[in-house]
Amino acid sequence: MPDSWTFAVLRDDLAKTTLTAGVTPAPGDGEALLRVDRVGLTANNVTYAVLGEAMRYWQFFPGGPGPQWGLPPLWGFADVIASRAAGVEVGQRVYGYLPPASHLVVRPERTDASGFRDASAHRAQLPSPYNAYRATTGDPAYRADQEDLLVLFRPLFFTSFMLADQVADNDFYGARSLVLSSASSKTAYAAAFELRGRGPRVIGLTSPGNAEFTAALGCYDQVLTYDQVDRLDSVPTAYLDLSGAPALRAALRERLGDRLVRDVAVGLTGQVPNAEQAGEVFFAPVQMRKRRLDWGRDGLDERFAAAWQRFAAVVGQWLEVREGAGPEDLRQAWLDVLDGRVPPRVGNIVCL
Repeated sequence: MPDSWTFAVLRDDLAKTTLTAGVTPAPGDGEALLRVDRVGLTANNVTYAVLGEAMRYWQFFPGGPGPQWGLPPLWGFADVIASRAAGVEVGQRVYGYLPPASHLVVRPERTDASGFRDASAHRAQLPSPYNAYRATTGDPAYRADQEDLLVLFRPLFFTSFMLADQVADNDFYGARSLVLSSASSKTAYAAAFELRGRGPRVIGLTSPGNAEFTAALGCYDQVLTYDQVDRLDSVPTAYLDLSGAPALRAALRERLGDRLVRDVAVGLTGQVPNAEQAGEVFFAPVQMRKRRLDWGRDGLDERFAAAWQRFAAVVGQWLEVREGAGPEDLRQAWLDVLDGRVPPRVGNIVCL
């Protein structure tokens, strides 16, 4: 294996991939060098690539073999192996947004016990939550024995946590039922875990092949398959759409009519954009900013950590971790997720 390498995908054909070798970069003044250690591959990462142009995800990690190639962002852990940045020490372990590569040079700023932000020029205008790197020693949600769960679920669970919080913050939109599509997906069932028992019934819609798994989770009051929409009670209903399937949305509207009181697009787990047809789009950083004003940064961290520990205590029972090592396993994991070959019970971890 070369000292330094990068995995990239063709922007207009995500099944075409390449690995390129390089020289390990050296940090300049005010910079630190991270060695990417442990990352996860989920449908969330495919979403970043599908929306790479529209949402600027390709801009986080430039440096592919050419402009037609892109580096899909991953979440995971990395170690500081060289530093010329004040307050960032060699050996520090951080969690954050990482490239599919062996190394990342960052320019830390706003460094404190909780970690730092990457102030590299090309990231200055990008959404700030993706620029934060949490030090394991200053993170209330971190436990060493939960690293795989954090890699696979933390970014999804943050979306789920903020989605559930926004729904509750708006008095559940006056709904008596909350319907989530792609109910077997991690983002959906984590949101359902947060919402169940707080008022409205929580109903999951999923494919026939995933119905048994989804029902066994215990996160939903009811699980229906996509062809059973006509079984939904005709009561005020909020739809939290994670599938992006136009036919499903049409079926819900036909079934519920004006009792569909809210229609919210929450990203996508397939590759069909769903935002244009929905009534609104949920974007977690917007609710996060609101809650930082309401609760303060520490208050938000404490609430998230408490919710995470509740979820982590049970999610391990639902998950089978599939671990790989090195860039070739990363490539295979990418293709498996892209092609939908990963069962909902399985989580892909790659140690780089």
